Amino acid sequence: MIRSPDPSLFVRLFGRYLRENGLPVTPQREAIARTVFGSDDHLSVEEIVDLVRTGGISAGKATVYRTLELLVKSELVAEHDFGEGFKRYEHRLSSEPNHDHLICLNCARVVEFKNPELDSVEKSLAKAHGFYITKHRLEMYGLCLECVKSGTEIDQDGITCPIDTV
Repeated sequence: MIRSPDPSLFVRLFGRYLRENGLPVTPQREAIARTVFGSDDHLSVEEIVDLVRTGGISAGKATVYRTLELLVKSELVAEHDFGEGFKRYEHRLSSEPNHDHLICLNCARVVEFKNPELDSVEKSLAKAHGFYITKHRLEMYGLCLECVKSGTEIDQDGITCPIDTV
């Protein structure tokens, strides 16, 4: 896992973004930003609401959603959809902002990784196709070791239609 730097600098950076865009800097927005910047996890809205409330700040889901929208728009936070039916959020200010993800299909564990071989493949593909790559996203899905050890298996038969067609 890639470790986060001290969140206070980035909370101030978000405050500057808000002021530059004529938006108020509220205790709720600061608490939500501090929660996201202070975590090394990929947080859901529910987790953010719980963490903010644990910190003694009252913030509803609507406030969290609106603040996350601003954090994503500011490009300080990335939004991910790992196929769970909801989005997860991570700050983009780690020591390795460009990284990829392994996602467990059973327990939803997310592992961040950086592989120099992928950088080489990216450069080779760009050169071969005359393309200038500015960013990429790689997500690999499977089972983490803990789930494999517990006996979890993934059905490899593909998807079935939930509508009876006979």
